[in-house]
Amino acid sequence: MATTSPRPSPRLPKKARREQLLDTAVAIVRGQGTDGLTLVTLAEAAGVSRPIVYDHFGTRPGLLLALYRRLDERHQAAIARALREPAATADTVARVISTAYFACATDMPELTAVSAALKGNPEMEATQRELLDGYTDLMAEALAPHSALPREALRLRCAGLLGAAESLAGELNRNRATTEEAVTALTELIRGGLGADE
Repeated sequence: MATTSPRPSPRLPKKARREQLLDTAVAIVRGQGTDGLTLVTLAEAAGVSRPIVYDHFGTRPGLLLALYRRLDERHQAAIARALREPAATADTVARVISTAYFACATDMPELTAVSAALKGNPEMEATQRELLDGYTDLMAEALAPHSALPREALRLRCAGLLGAAESLAGELNRNRATTEEAVTALTELIRGGLGADE
């Protein structure tokens, strides 16, 4: 029985090729988990030669790091978009953050899987810290107009709230809570963490 190879992918500029490879990597992780994602399986699924994939990512951890960064940046961008509309109250901002967070958590379960696959990787830990810092800053900036806390105190609370959000996402992904329950819990935690408000 003859096997068919995927059709070769058309020639693309380097940036477009990287995006295509990362899109394909997401599809592989969604369908087969992170164990199914290697440089070889990515090349085959994308219809490109192995050297092209190696040129973009170098190693499997390099591929997983690039994929993690991309998924996390999309997550943060979704929350930033949701926060573009001015919110009149702290409750509104807290609910917008919570709703956007859990929409991303359920729409991008690959983020957790990729993070788990890279546990113990020093570069991954540095990347996670960098991305968490950006996320914390985004959240603190959105909440600052609704809090009398000093900036650094609010930022520290936001870091803690993001830890709580990650735990709630775990409950949601294990079907121990509904999306609405997770949104409500995080909204209340955010609201309670603001200190005296306007």
